[in-house]
Amino acid sequence: MGAWGTAISSNDTYADIYDEFFELYNDGLEVEEISQRLIQNSQETINDPDDCTNFWFALAKAKWECKQLDSELYQRIKNIVDTGADIEVWRQLNADEKDLKKRKVVLDKFLIDLSTEKPKPKARKKKKEPKIIQPVFEKGDCITFKLENGNYGGAVALEAIYNDTNPYVNLIAATRINKMEKPSIEDFKNSTVLVQNFAMFKDDPNIHWYSPIRHNNVVSLIEVVGKIDIDKTYTYYVDNATQYGSCADFDIWIIGQSNRQFAFEIENKKSDKVITIKELTKNSKWKLW
Repeated sequence: MGAWGTAISSNDTYADIYDEFFELYNDGLEVEEISQRLIQNSQETINDPDDCTNFWFALAKAKWECKQLDSELYQRIKNIVDTGADIEVWRQLNADEKDLKKRKVVLDKFLIDLSTEKPKPKARKKKKEPKIIQPVFEKGDCITFKLENGNYGGAVALEAIYNDTNPYVNLIAATRINKMEKPSIEDFKNSTVLVQNFAMFKDDPNIHWYSPIRHNNVVSLIEVVGKIDIDKTYTYYVDNATQYGSCADFDIWIIGQSNRQFAFEIENKKSDKVITIKELTKNSKWKLW
């Protein structure tokens, strides 16, 4: 379960199911047909005790927004919340008590929302032709931003994809830069990747394929301070899962995750896993499958 917060929607499974539901909804499919298709195609997730609740939450929210939340699905959600099943999943995944309390508040509110009928169903949207969006960073760009603690953090653009057969994305690696003064190019060259071990993360490197579809929201938060040489070539294949996944919110996945990891380390041990920026920038070709 790739979660980035305690909100109902703050995890990969929820986001994927919810988005797929409304993609089919906007294509003109009926709600029950969509539900059955999602259930049939998501058996692996549904049978995963660590992730199944996120599937049902997304489906319930989508059907509620269409004013077609059935009593059976509502009762399933109510049972998950009342029995604490979802909280137990988070506890088994080593979430801290602070996050467990926040999650409980979120779940209670979610159930209340589902218990109240929506005034009118969500309207179907007419699909627009997709726009070609260029990657916003050049390969090797060193990006800095302010952290919640007042220090500067940093990230490196390991790749920029421009060709027509791939999405227009950057591969971004967040670093462990956490300095009072603005970082130099040497700081970036000698830095290591931010490896996450807070909440449900288990030594996961903060490296993502970044789509700039919402980049305007974060332009004022970041600054490119220079560029380093990168010899490696990273290739992203649209039709295959990649090692690092993807995101479209720099403020959540890079800045926000950096804040949460550094805050976690104030009272907890950081990960022992070390990945240097140098080892990610040198060599010939490197493909992520």
